[in-house]
This record gives sequence, C-alpha cells and structure tokens, in this order.
Amino acid sequence: MADTTELRTAHRFDVDRLHAHLLKYVPGFPQQNEQLVVKQFSFGQSNPTFYLKKGQTDYVMRKKPPGRLLKGAHMVEREYRIIAALHSVGFPVPCPILFCSDTNVIGTEFYIMEHVKGRVFRDVSLNELPAEERTAVYNAMAETLAQLHSVDWRKLKLHDFGKEGNYCKRQLSTWTRQYQAAATGDIPAMNRLIQWLNQNLPAEDTKTTIVHGDYKLDNVIFHPTQPRVIAVLDWELCTLGDPLTDLAYLCQPYNWPEDLPQLNMAQPSGSVDRITEVAGIPSQDQFVQRYCTARGLHSRPDNWEFYLALSFFKGASICQGVYARALQGNASSDMAHAVGVLVEPRARTGLEIALRKMSAQTGSLLQPSPKGQELLNRVRAFLEQHVAPAFKTYEEQVAKNRWGAPPIVDEIRAKAKAAGLWNLFLPDVSGLSVLDYAFIAEQTGRYMPLGPEAFNCQAPDTGNMETIHLYGTPEQKKTWLEPLLEGKIKSCFAMTEPDVASSDATNMQCSIERQGNEYVINGKKWWTSGAGHPHCKVAVLMGRTGDSKMPRHRQHSMILVPMDAPGVKIIRALTVFGYDDAPHGHCEVHFTNVRVPVTNMLLGEGRGFEIAQGRLGPGRIHHCMRLIGMAEKALEAMCERAAKRRPFGKRIIEQEVVQHDIAEARMAIEQARLLVLKAAHMVDTVGTKKARKEIAMIKIIAPRMAVRVIDRAIQVHGGAGVCQDFHLAGMYAGARTIQIADGPDEVHLTAVAKMEILDQLKKAKM
Repeated sequence: MADTTELRTAHRFDVDRLHAHLLKYVPGFPQQNEQLVVKQFSFGQSNPTFYLKKGQTDYVMRKKPPGRLLKGAHMVEREYRIIAALHSVGFPVPCPILFCSDTNVIGTEFYIMEHVKGRVFRDVSLNELPAEERTAVYNAMAETLAQLHSVDWRKLKLHDFGKEGNYCKRQLSTWTRQYQAAATGDIPAMNRLIQWLNQNLPAEDTKTTIVHGDYKLDNVIFHPTQPRVIAVLDWELCTLGDPLTDLAYLCQPYNWPEDLPQLNMAQPSGSVDRITEVAGIPSQDQFVQRYCTARGLHSRPDNWEFYLALSFFKGASICQGVYARALQGNASSDMAHAVGVLVEPRARTGLEIALRKMSAQTGSLLQPSPKGQELLNRVRAFLEQHVAPAFKTYEEQVAKNRWGAPPIVDEIRAKAKAAGLWNLFLPDVSGLSVLDYAFIAEQTGRYMPLGPEAFNCQAPDTGNMETIHLYGTPEQKKTWLEPLLEGKIKSCFAMTEPDVASSDATNMQCSIERQGNEYVINGKKWWTSGAGHPHCKVAVLMGRTGDSKMPRHRQHSMILVPMDAPGVKIIRALTVFGYDDAPHGHCEVHFTNVRVPVTNMLLGEGRGFEIAQGRLGPGRIHHCMRLIGMAEKALEAMCERAAKRRPFGKRIIEQEVVQHDIAEARMAIEQARLLVLKAAHMVDTVGTKKARKEIAMIKIIAPRMAVRVIDRAIQVHGGAGVCQDFHLAGMYAGARTIQIADGPDEVHLTAVAKMEILDQLKKAKM
C-alpha cells in the first residue's frame, strides 16, 4: 500500500487484540483464518491513521496518539460522530463502521471507517495534472467546502457539537493556549500577530455552520480518474463556527511568501511552484468567488484579511504543536521535526497580512478596500459583458418611443440585481465606503447613461434615496425608499426655478404652506431631472416654508410630492444643446395647489438646506467620478481616432500638438481623480461637513477637466465629433451642464476662497 510504513515504535499496539475486537463487532468483517495486516500512513500530523487489510477487504483506523496530550485535542469520538452525521446526508466522507471507547483494546480510543480508493494530491501546484484538470480540481475543492457549509447541522442534531457566535474569539483563545503550551522558544512575530488579532476581532461572526477546521488539498480524496471529491478526511478540528475560517485556511497557499517553503508535507524543506503562476489554477479572487457562488453569496467576504491572518496564526500554532510532539517522541509523522521550521514563517506571513490591513484602514487614496476591489472587478466585467453591447438596442428602442421605458434597460437591471450588483452607492446597503464606490462610479461613467442605470445607481435617484434614507420617517421609507431601492419606481429632484436666480438657492419662491393636516404647494420648477421617465413617481421638492423673519437658510424645506398628485403638471422637457435626454428628461414642472399630507415633510420645516448639505457631498463625488470615467473614454477615443486618420500624409497622432493634448489630458485626469478620491476619503473619515472645501473644489475641477478633454477629442474627430455617431457631443453636453448644475463654478470658487482664507487666518493666529 502506497504512503504507508511499518508501525512506528511509539504507536505500536496489540494487533491480535484489535483483530479479535473487529471479528466480534464489525459487521461483515472477514471471518476466515487469515492474519490482519496493519500499516501506518506516512502522512498526517495529528491522530495516527492506519491501513488495515484482511483478505480482499480494506479498512482505515484512526486513534489517539499515546502519551501526554493537550487538553481538548485528539478527540476521535467527535471525528466519528461528525463523519457518521455527514455520511447520513450524502456528504462525501468515508463510511463510518465502528467506534471503540474501550482503551483496553489497543491502549486508546479508536474508530474504523471504510477505505476510500482514489487520488490524494499533496503538491498544491498539481504539476502532475494538465491545466484544465487543475482548474476542475480547485473548483471541486471550493464547491465541496460550500456544500459542507450548507449542511443543516440542526437537522443532524448537532446542537451540542459547538457554540453559536464568537467563534473567532474562541478560536483565537484556544489556539493561543495551544501555542503557548507547546512553545519551544520566543517568536516575536507570533506575539505581535496574537495582539493584532485580539484587537481586530470581527464585531460579529457570520452565519454559524459546520466547519472542518483543517480543510486543505491533502485532506481530500478525489475520484481515481475524475476531478471529483469522493471523500474529505481528518475531522479532528471540526466544530460549529464561522465558515470563513475554513475558506481562509484553504486559501493559505495563495498567500505563502515566494521565498519560503510551501506548506507541503511531501516536500517540507523544499518548495513548489507559486500556485498563482501555474496554468489552470484559478486566482484567489476567482477561487473565493467560486465558493461564494456555490453558497449563493453575492459578494466577497468582509474582513477577509483578518480571516487570512487568523488562518496563518492557527497554522503556525498547529505546526508548533506537531513539532512539540516530535520532541516528545509521540508525533504521528516522521516529518514532524521538519514542521518546526514553518512556525515562524507562517506567523510572519500572518503578521504581514495584518499590517496590510492596517495600511488599508489608514485610507489609501489609490485603492479601494478588498471588498470594494472585488465588486469593482465584477462591475467592470458586467459593464463589458452586458452594458456595452446593449447601446445600439437602447438607442433603437428610445428612437421608437422616446418617453417610454426601454425594455433593454429592465433586462440589464434584472441581471445586475440577480448578480448582487445593486444599490452599490448606499453604504448602509452595500457595505461599501464612499471611497470604494468612487472607483465604481468612474467605471459606470464610461458607459453613460446605461452604466449607472444598470446598478440602480443613477442620478437623481441616488441622491433622493440617500436623502430619504438619512432623513425620512419609517412611513416615508416604506412608501418611497423601499420601492426605489428595489428599482420598481424612479424619482426626480425639484429645486431650480425659472423665475429667480437659482444660483442663490435662498431665492427660491415655490411656496409650501400648511393648511391643517396638509401642505399646499405652488410654484414653478425646471431642470427637474428624471421627471420625464414614465416610472417617475415621486419628487423631492425644495420650497419656502418660513417667513422673512427667519434666517435665510431656515426659510426652506424639502417635501415628498407624488407625481400623480392633482396639480402636478409636466410642461416640457428642456434640451441641452439640442439633447432632450429622453426618457430621463430635465423638465419644467408646475405645481398648482398641490396638496400632500404633513407627514410628507422631510426632517421638519426650515431644514431644507441642512438636508441639502448632507445630500450633496456623496452625490458630487459620484458625479465627479463619472465625469472622470467619461474623460477616460474620450481620451481613448481621441487616441484611437488620431492613430487611424492620416491627413496630409501623416497620422494625426504624430502631430506634436495632438501629442501635447494627449499628455495634458492624461495629467488632468490623474490630478482630478486624486482630488476626488481625497474628498471621498475625507467624507468616509471626517464627514461631509469637514470635507466641504474639497467637495467644492472637485465640483469645479472635475467638470472643467472633462469639458477640456472631451473638447479636444471632438477636435481630433473633426465633423464626426459633433454628430451622434461617436457620442462625444452628448458627453460634452453632459459635462458642460455640470459646470452649472448643483451651483455654478463661480459660486463654488467663492466658497473655496472663503474657506481657504478662514483656514489661513486660523493658522496665522496659532
């Protein structure tokens, strides 16, 4: 039998007594007068495992190691119980046959299970397999782990098999004790890692499942010829707990340092290929996504670095325990002494992962969080796969019915919703920071107007949803926010007025007067974005409620107005350089004696500007990042056109003036992006109020940059640039409008100057 040796001296027992016990208690055990053959498996570092053979029948036996054992370790009775439970529901484990608690038989407790014949891979790079089978093997590992975590442990009556909640905290405590009890020297990296893990425990564990505890490649048996898992082995550490600990433990090879030996017991002092560089082996992100898909999860796990760091800490503790048993002479493997060299590298790797997490928490302006990056990758792929090919159909459907709802949009939105790429803009829903979503907004800006729409992240609905989420009552949220978040309805924002200079928002004259249990609204609004869409059902309207004796910024309020309320009339759709932006539209809307319940008031009378300040911060970041995405698209188009066209015998891209335009565009885009990301980071870390200056600056800089880049792209395209064929004219119209929308640049320049002067004066006094 391959991978077996003669019984090691420390693990020898009375084979005849075992034989007699099996003859008596194992159903179907061969009764012929033949010797029981017993070999010890070479691999495995915990409970000793033995191959038993009598006649043509094979079995496997697991037992406790002899000698002094750590408290709570090597409990073979738990292994047998979980194998029996999982086998009863069809999970791939060996068939359990017998458990023996009588230590008089072979000196320790033991159990017998079937011998599963298949392949066990010990090299994580799978060099012996072709590339396509490597992919299938890794996919099978991920899917089998997801299957384990989906087993209903309650139905298996495993309530007493572990505890619910605080699993990571208990694991950290347990393995700290195990490590300290087995420690043979001081490892500073291990001490620092323990400290960091204690300080960064998750606020709460994820859903409690059965966890294997040591799920890795060489604990899995694959079919002899197919990349299919037929048995999972070594259940000593199994309990109830956080499933992400299993997933992170399985992902350790992806994070093992290149200059250190891999955790590969077949070659403990050597190394194997970096698995991220081996053809056919999926990346860590792909592998994790495969697991998440198999479990029906829509996003990458939160707090991933913590789980990885915890897995390396646990692995280091296990290696320390194995090494300590080797020194005591009761280790289960001949290679146990070699495992000692892996303790410090594993602890150091876990600490490096922790330090990367700490760096990310300080707020890098150049990269999103791990969860943000995972969603960004998925958004980018979705845009390329589903949104980009839909533009032609979208334009055809709008041309046939300009103010109808294009069916292609609903199709795309349904796919995005099913993929979990929905409402990404709202932190309390998506779990993303403002900085995380900024990167996503840039990608959607490359595919205007379908990009944001696909994910229910289109303006003005995002701002309106944020407003109701932050300031709405439970009744308002149920009536309007829930259907908006579900994508069943749309909304508009009614603020700008045709009869006054709306650049000074305190000039607004639309009246909101209380009469009993109702407010009566009278006034004219225009540039009411989104009002033209047939699904627009509610307007967030800002109007005057207070009298002239109130402070100017306490005279206005925001209120929710159903678009089908009597007296609401859409007069016309305004055009921007001839574009009507159908079916979205920027409409002139008149409100004549419109009555709404007093319960439709947001936050309270006179608090309109307070709401506006809270609403506009994230919204302006979204706008600016979409503009950066548009500018990137325009720059790509400019370079592509300039490389193809050859006037006067020379390609346009070879003209120095065009090269300068390309360089200026790249520098301007990068500068704008950095400032917008800084503003997003400040909103996340110090709040919108303290980020007011940065928000005002990006409102000026991003549209100004986009207009310039798009304008130069139009110039390179010539006549094609100002027609509908290349979308540059529409992009220009949109970017140019933002220099006026949400306050003209001049207003924001004044605001920036005032804040800067105040900051400088404060410095001078210090």
